Amino acid sequence: MSTDPYVLRVNGGDHQVPDAHLGESLLWVLRERLGLPGSKNACEEGECGSCSVQVDGELVCSCLVLAAAAVGREVTTIEGIAPGGGLADVQRAFVEAGAVQCGFCTPGLLMAVDTLLDDLPDDGSDPDDLTVREAISGNLCRCTGYGRILEAVSIAADIRRGGRT
Repeated sequence: MSTDPYVLRVNGGDHQVPDAHLGESLLWVLRERLGLPGSKNACEEGECGSCSVQVDGELVCSCLVLAAAAVGREVTTIEGIAPGGGLADVQRAFVEAGAVQCGFCTPGLLMAVDTLLDDLPDDGSDPDDLTVREAISGNLCRCTGYGRILEAVSIAADIRRGGRT
């Protein structure tokens, strides 16, 4: 059963969602209706983290959120974390650390790390290993290995502090 179209605010812009169905997940709407394929569709159970996005700055598995529940909220996807179409600091750090292999888990990990770094206190310190592991615990990676991902978080934190150009 189709409902009236609604508008989602995604990556700073308003997007009309045509032919909407109330039961559609935010992941489905982002990928199939709005043409934003960066968030990956894997488990559809909130277990792998590949579909992670930020809703009002909070990391969520978009496969578990009804799109209609995101109306009136700010959704940020992997496509929206880099202003001007360049690489975001976390993306640059993942490349520098070699923390990207097959890339399927990468968008979710990047969103988790971006959220973690956004939430850190401004005292100039890196998040400790346990904090990083907790922040990325909802993301499964089978190819890269978590050592390089942890290194990438340290690099990204250094970039945000202005320690790297």
